Amino acid sequence: MSLFWRIFSLNAAGLVVAAAMLLGPVTVSTPVLPAEALVVVVGLALLLAGNAVVLRLGLAPLRRLGRAMADADLLRPGAREVVAGPAEAAELISTYNSMLDRLQSERAAGAARALSAQERERHRIAAELHDEVGQTLTAVLLQLKRVADRAPEGLREEVGQAQEATRAGLDEIRRIARRLRPGVLEELGLVSALRSLATEFTAHGLTVRHQVAAELPPLTEEAELVLYRVAQEGLTNTARHSGADRAGIELTGLPHGVELVVRDNGKGIGGSPEGAGLRGMRERALLVGAELLVRPGPERGTEIRLRVPAGGGR
Repeated sequence: MSLFWRIFSLNAAGLVVAAAMLLGPVTVSTPVLPAEALVVVVGLALLLAGNAVVLRLGLAPLRRLGRAMADADLLRPGAREVVAGPAEAAELISTYNSMLDRLQSERAAGAARALSAQERERHRIAAELHDEVGQTLTAVLLQLKRVADRAPEGLREEVGQAQEATRAGLDEIRRIARRLRPGVLEELGLVSALRSLATEFTAHGLTVRHQVAAELPPLTEEAELVLYRVAQEGLTNTARHSGADRAGIELTGLPHGVELVVRDNGKGIGGSPEGAGLRGMRERALLVGAELLVRPGPERGTEIRLRVPAGGGR
């Protein structure tokens, strides 16, 4: 029943009862007698109380809907508001749930296109760094070697320092290219890629332990890329912001999927708002129907837990 008919029916019932009593045993004298005033006041109080109850019950679903709308986040898909209450409220809640489903679907599709374009751009930049800048630095190294062979004794040390700086720059270019385009993921698979990722961050001042299951349920290429990028972004955040000296990567199989855990012993995220890195992780998780949870670690630091269903992907 709609809210209008609920209130109208209650008021109509009250007025009918009042009219029947006035036409029957109840009369109003002039001046009003105390007993008659008591009957009128009690009747009015009952009518007002009934209206208050009907309005409170009828508007409760709208209050719940308001809270749900205030807390809605397209990157955190959750349970929909229960369709209940008067017809107007039930219709509004149903429309809101449908709108949220459509927005999340459109957001996921848009994120998929954006991330796909991002991956293509990463591959292009990585190829240019490797083929153009890398080859140029390699040529510079060869030229410096020839100069070192012909240089006077007093200049050989400076030329050697230039060689070492060029070689370090070439190594850095190659490292950046590998991070932009995880060739090991394409060539050797997810397990080897995660182990290589842990080794790479360990070589840059952060001790990263890895525990990766050898056998995993079948995953799509998209799901493997999401797992790799989430692990990479998690370790990058750890290295840049957490102040941690230890981190860990765990990848285990579940009955119907896999679970990736990245944790560190840093200062944690506290009450700070989520940055672009974490929001990027959530967008990637939506692409494969995964569940992403970011919370404090068992002792301290931060723990990122990603659960990907087997065969996840759109």
